[in-house]
Amino acid sequence: MPIIFTYCRLAVGLAAAVALAAGCSQVQSTALNSEGVRLYQAGNYQQAADSFQRAIANDPRSATSYYNLAAALHKSGKLTNNPNDLAQAERYYNQCLEYDPNHTECYRGLTVLLVETGRTDASFRLLEGWATRSPQLADPRIELARLSEEQNNQQLASARLVEALAIEPTNPRALTALGRLREVQGDRAQALANYQRSLAVNRYQPEISARVAALQASGAGAGVPASPLVNPTPGTRTADQWQSSVRY
Repeated sequence: MPIIFTYCRLAVGLAAAVALAAGCSQVQSTALNSEGVRLYQAGNYQQAADSFQRAIANDPRSATSYYNLAAALHKSGKLTNNPNDLAQAERYYNQCLEYDPNHTECYRGLTVLLVETGRTDASFRLLEGWATRSPQLADPRIELARLSEEQNNQQLASARLVEALAIEPTNPRALTALGRLREVQGDRAQALANYQRSLAVNRYQPEISARVAALQASGAGAGVPASPLVNPTPGTRTADQWQSSVRY
């Protein structure tokens, strides 16, 4: 019995040490990612990539680190016309998705890279595959809508956003995007209604607030009742700017 007791104490001690080491590695990875983001925002993309690579060395399963590294190499490859950086970026985007199969920003980055390198059909297949594998998520449909509009197919973009809202009726990104489409198509009253619903869910969208004010000032809201407010979601993130001042 004493031997078993001693072994158990040792096993617990080793488990605690492993957990502590893992925790320290994750903290270091987070710090390196933060430093990489600072370098990226300053335009130092290669230095940012180095920081993200060190973050991966500390936490090899971090989808965020792979995404950040891919984004830095993607930016660097575009600026310097370096096909090697672009190829590496594609590989790291895919590694990100191995660790997080629903990483929206990673899908967006990889989709953009595929389009930029002349593989638009592959970008649609990528997003359609995601939508099939994750029927419970609105994001794949929103990204398909974005891509469809980029390819000048507003009708398909609108249909994808309607699908997204059928899954998640209060998704602010889908509501904002559909409002933008309606506004572009000249249906200002419906655009206003969509924008108002989006703001009801997430009021922290100054650009959408500005569009609502502009549409109301133009008389677009005549006869359009305001949507009832629900509890806002602080910190809800919107996507990168795309084709207008309204964020998708």
